[in-house]
Amino acid sequence: MQTYRIARAAQLLGVSDDTVRRWIDQRLLPVTDAVPAEIPGDALAARAITLATEATDAGDALSSARNRFVGIVTRVQIEGLMAQVDIQSGPHRVVSLMSAEAAQELQLEVGSLATASVKATQVVVEVPKG
Repeated sequence: MQTYRIARAAQLLGVSDDTVRRWIDQRLLPVTDAVPAEIPGDALAARAITLATEATDAGDALSSARNRFVGIVTRVQIEGLMAQVDIQSGPHRVVSLMSAEAAQELQLEVGSLATASVKATQVVVEVPKG
């Protein structure tokens, strides 16, 4: 089974190393007996699912979309009829192109909480070599 060091686990979850250490202390994440301690991949995956569920439970809308990224708006660029909205969701940057009217109706501005829902017919999956 793959294991992850604390710094890498924090990066994958989009939190700080200190947060991961607190979760270990609170027994929310198990660690191996190795030195330095590592987090089992399955436990890290379960924690990521829990975090994603907690983030999406905050809303009051129901949706069939499963690829949802809750995050903070980091950029809104409106030019003419179109707008580009950037959302930072943990380590993921999601960019949406929409009508300027839609961006204005949603009152999107830097610092707004937003959820990007992605619907795609093709998704590429990569794994590290080795």
